[in-house]
Amino acid sequence: MASTTSKPHTEETVYVYEAPVRLWHWINALAILVLCLSGYLIGKPLPAIGGEAYDHFMFGKIRFAHFVAGQILVVGFVFRFYWAFVGNAHAREIFHVPLTRGSYWKEIWHEIKWYAMMEKSPKKYTGHNPLARISMHILFVWGIVFMILTGFALSGEGEGPGVIHTLFTSWVIPLFGQSQDVHTWHHMGMWVIVIFVIVHIYAAVREDIMSRQSIISSMFSGWRTFKDDGSPD
Repeated sequence: MASTTSKPHTEETVYVYEAPVRLWHWINALAILVLCLSGYLIGKPLPAIGGEAYDHFMFGKIRFAHFVAGQILVVGFVFRFYWAFVGNAHAREIFHVPLTRGSYWKEIWHEIKWYAMMEKSPKKYTGHNPLARISMHILFVWGIVFMILTGFALSGEGEGPGVIHTLFTSWVIPLFGQSQDVHTWHHMGMWVIVIFVIVHIYAAVREDIMSRQSIISSMFSGWRTFKDDGSPD
């Protein structure tokens, strides 16, 4: 009788996300959560509570939480931008997108078809896949920049003349037309971030299951494991 032997299963593990990137990711996620919750309450305040307002100072605490989380977001973003230059190649993926490379757009189209269930198998990438990379660059990086500029403009308006007012309020509010317009766009930006976070979580869970790659755990350990045979593209 002829004997058959099966090829042993192998899993490749690659170190992708450095500790500073992982730490920033979770601090940034917490800051965005606080910003969205407090920002929603600022845009749609809670009903009046009994007694004098100064006995509770609830809205003041909400605004304080919003301002603190916003400052943490700004400091973290500046640090993350700095780490894109001193970290590994994966640290700068969300800041630099090779839009002029023709093959990159083909890879994006492949990922779109993969998410639409039109491809049988995904490609493997050690870092962000091309679609995730351009989405992070446009919706997250530039979205956060937009929220920082409009947020500081509104903050400077409340504080009055000063450094913040000079650097941001003096030109951002006139650019949009008036203060209420900036409020509206800032509030709409919050919903863009909320939708992005929902899609981001869904995509991470989906890829962890369907693409046979350790997506979620890699942001805790830093290591990406490919559970099927074959090297990443």
